[in-house]
Amino acid sequence: MSLETDLLIDRRRLKRGLALWRVVAILAVFAAAAVALRDSGPARTLLGAHVARLAVTGLITEDRERDQALRDLARDGRARALIVAIDSPGGTVAGGEALHRALAEVARAKPVVAVMGGTAASAGYMIALPAQRIFAREATVTGSIGVIMQTVEFSGLMERLGISAQAITGGSLKDEPSPFRPLSPEGRAALAAVVQDLHAQFIAMVAEGRGMAEPEVRALADGRVFTGRQALAAKLVDAIGGEAEARAWLAAEKGVPADLPLRDVTAAGERRWLSRLLRDARKAVSDERLSLDGLFAVWHPSLQ
Repeated sequence: MSLETDLLIDRRRLKRGLALWRVVAILAVFAAAAVALRDSGPARTLLGAHVARLAVTGLITEDRERDQALRDLARDGRARALIVAIDSPGGTVAGGEALHRALAEVARAKPVVAVMGGTAASAGYMIALPAQRIFAREATVTGSIGVIMQTVEFSGLMERLGISAQAITGGSLKDEPSPFRPLSPEGRAALAAVVQDLHAQFIAMVAEGRGMAEPEVRALADGRVFTGRQALAAKLVDAIGGEAEARAWLAAEKGVPADLPLRDVTAAGERRWLSRLLRDARKAVSDERLSLDGLFAVWHPSLQ
């Protein structure tokens, strides 16, 4: 027998041996899975069952990646519930509305609990409303059910400096508000109507989310803030507590095991450290105190 024939026979034997070990390995994996499924604890880990947690901090703005991650979460059977951890003074009205809608979609599919930290005011309170249970600390600052639009006007200073500004518009209210001249009565009325309509939308969200009549909400919706204890008395939150109390409630009322692991909801674009750094920088630059105008559902002491 030639040397080449011997090598060919050895190679075929080696291939048959490797194939046999591959089959053995696959059977071992299936056997391990079968054993795990007999034990509820390891089975939950194997299948990825968990409680999701979304941390909302700082200024709330629109975030398509975040909202898509929440839509994916609503369809993810491995996530048994969602805890929304809020520490925010609010943000833009549109940003709060978008996050409210995304969380409401999750709440239609699985239990959602909101846990308020130091501050959960204005849009920070708005996004807690889809939750089936809202927890706050006794010292949490919350509420601030209102909408604000701020602008600056320095026409008097410009006049003293001999500076003038001209605007050519296709509508009489197109440049309202303007930093270069005082608001006209018509412009003020038009902007006030916008703010009041947005305020009415916010009130309707509270009434629906908290099961309250709109007149009852309007009595609380003058922009004031509440402590957690005051909010509890006003029925704006359900209980005093934090994440531990939220997990206990999920276990007792929704049958979500208390020993399931927590997993943070992370948008795909935020998994890279550079993306997180750029996002935080954008938020810092776009702080509501630096804006000349805009519509915000945000709480902060008056700048005047």
